[in-house]
Amino acid sequence: MPNLKNRIKRLAGGYLKEVTFIRRHLHAYPELSSQEILTAAFISKRLSDWGIEHQTGIAGHGIVGLIRGSKPGNKVIALRADMDALPIRENNKVPYVSANPGVMHACGHDVHMASLLGTAWILKSLESEISGTVKLIFQPSEEKYPGGALPMIKAGVLENPRPDFIIGQHVYPELEAGKIGLRSGNYMASTDEVHLTVIGKGGHAAIPNKVIDPVVITAHIILALQQIVSRNAQPTTPSVLSFGRIIADGQANIIPDEVKVSGTMRTFDEEWRMTMQEKISTISTSIAQGMGGRCEVSVIKGYPFVYNDPGVTEKVKGYAEDYLGKENVEELDMRMTAEDFSYFAQEIPGCFYRLGVMNQARGITSNLHTSTFDVDESSLETGMGLMSWIVAKELL
Repeated sequence: MPNLKNRIKRLAGGYLKEVTFIRRHLHAYPELSSQEILTAAFISKRLSDWGIEHQTGIAGHGIVGLIRGSKPGNKVIALRADMDALPIRENNKVPYVSANPGVMHACGHDVHMASLLGTAWILKSLESEISGTVKLIFQPSEEKYPGGALPMIKAGVLENPRPDFIIGQHVYPELEAGKIGLRSGNYMASTDEVHLTVIGKGGHAAIPNKVIDPVVITAHIILALQQIVSRNAQPTTPSVLSFGRIIADGQANIIPDEVKVSGTMRTFDEEWRMTMQEKISTISTSIAQGMGGRCEVSVIKGYPFVYNDPGVTEKVKGYAEDYLGKENVEELDMRMTAEDFSYFAQEIPGCFYRLGVMNQARGITSNLHTSTFDVDESSLETGMGLMSWIVAKELL
């Protein structure tokens, strides 16, 4: 398919200016999870302009588009992009800086949406040659649990027609623009929130014998909980238990009645995930009780781990090497970050790969979820071109 590959590359290059405009518009007007009203309207307008059939208002502000090939074929491929932004005040000095104070596309979802729209535009122009169907999934609320993937699945986005597999693409500032990275099998961790309320008896800090100090109890609990990973987890199963928020609202001379603690636990094994939760509860409550207080434990279950289907991932890797060159396709390590793409990949075979967006020469190196995150916009050409090529290899 050398001629087709060149056609797709020409289309991606030709559409880059407009898709860059789309990305900048989306970046300038970010919306938080479950609030993607204007974002959804903008996407819908573009799809309508290009004559792409779609439904809106799915599981909130989700959108599903369909490109039905003119040639006979039953294969269905789903492509997914997330839509929501983060509660971060942007500190970039660019013309397209966020116009919504305190809200920013600091995780690249503007790139994901623009890239998928560009892919849709390319595939629409190839519609007469497609044998099968492309399903375009624009998903709201990835950043905030319970996320938008599961509600969209419950609303039927993986039915009528049911995809044979699903592809997700996410920016990766550790890779230079023009490259992609992927990993077969376990890739991203499950994530659960851990909340502890350690209850004692407050009082004057100068009379500690008259109080039950929840601060000291909390210190013992946190140190003990670190042994869950270091002394109970299988060394071959990556696990994390970290606490990032401790509120002991006393004073220098006042011991409070209670301390609130919040953290996160992450792993790649569902059975061990449940065991970790049980151990957190048992250790926390027993230590608090043994020191004269008590501990209330709440674990809020988050996203499962992302599993990249080996067969689909091997296909995507081969297509990427063909389209970009082997030197531009890298093998990634497992990550302890999380993604609700995992719900899609539990239902049907999937591959979640990373799109390089870094440009060291131009100083575009900031990490995700930072106030200075930005991308080398040439990555949009790579993103929409590669996604189109994956579909072309399967349906044309």
